[in-house]
Amino acid sequence: MKSPEFESPVHDVLVIGAGMAGASVAAHLAEKCPENFSVHLIEREDQPGYHSTGRSAALFSEIYGSAPVRALTRASRAFLEHPPESFAAHTLLEPRPTVFVATAAQAEAFDVMQQQEDIKAGTRWISPAEAAALCPILRADELIGALIEDASADIDVHGLHQGYLKRFRALGGALTLGADVEAITREGELWQVKTRVGTFVAKTVVNAAGAWAGQIGALAGAQDIGLMPKRRTAILVEPPAGMNPARWPMIMDVGEEFYFKPDAGMLLVSPCDETESPACDAQPEELDVAIAADRVMTATTLQIRRVSHSWAGLRSFVADRTPVSGYDPKLKGFFWLAGQGGYGIQTAPAMAELAASLILDGTVPARLADFGVDASALAPDRLLASG
Repeated sequence: MKSPEFESPVHDVLVIGAGMAGASVAAHLAEKCPENFSVHLIEREDQPGYHSTGRSAALFSEIYGSAPVRALTRASRAFLEHPPESFAAHTLLEPRPTVFVATAAQAEAFDVMQQQEDIKAGTRWISPAEAAALCPILRADELIGALIEDASADIDVHGLHQGYLKRFRALGGALTLGADVEAITREGELWQVKTRVGTFVAKTVVNAAGAWAGQIGALAGAQDIGLMPKRRTAILVEPPAGMNPARWPMIMDVGEEFYFKPDAGMLLVSPCDETESPACDAQPEELDVAIAADRVMTATTLQIRRVSHSWAGLRSFVADRTPVSGYDPKLKGFFWLAGQGGYGIQTAPAMAELAASLILDGTVPARLADFGVDASALAPDRLLASG
């Protein structure tokens, strides 16, 4: 239908941002919504998922992140293991254990990590020698021990993202690309979102704009949730001659100063950098590339003589490093779906299911509650006290 005040059709929900967060919630909304319920998805770039979604290292780990993140991750496993029929051409998860290694200098952090109940339930202690048997380039004599998460896995990010977009379109959803938002105003009970390709009108706006979510919120006059994009760097390097790393685990140090994992015959390495950045098309800095190489060469016997490829992406956090999902406390009909940090891929199924339910009827699905998902831990109004 069209609004009598605007020439544009009125959508029930307009989702801003077609990365993983926006695509997944749009698909869940299209699936759950009643007949004749209109969901429109807009994206500033000429292709969905150009920024953070397309640059993720993509590991599924149930012990990574804050307690709310871990609950969302556990609740996402079933979907990732058994997606809807025809959702993806290939399996979305491929088993890859994660080994969290610790040196003597990290003993305190290692002890703290081992004491967390859900981490204890999802890992087992292994010796330095056992860690080196799994990944022979580790310097076992530098380690005091390691935790292994046997149930972690690589995620097919492209397959998951495209699956959501395909499902959204199949359910009648519409996607508009190149729709860079220029202004957001509320007229009566409707939102008017002006973009460079036209104006969209909706009863509810979902802010899933990733690194740009803070800017979108400011345009709408929403609460400032303190969202900060941070750049993370990754490089691809060759494994040692004669070694095939395909079956190696992902290796991460407990202080999150580096990780590396096999990637199509190469090793993907990151220094786990978190450099504050404006929302932009992030590019790697030479210093961060050098730090990535140095940290891994210090922890292993690997000698990096050439970096085959390097890139960077933005991971956006709020102060407590937990995603934000819920209606803005100041603005009717403005829903935040932001601050996923480095957890947005592995939590996407549960986060989208939760957000769609909160948007439509304000409830937490019982299935998610059984995993410990608590809407109040994700709501934007929790951030009022910290700014």
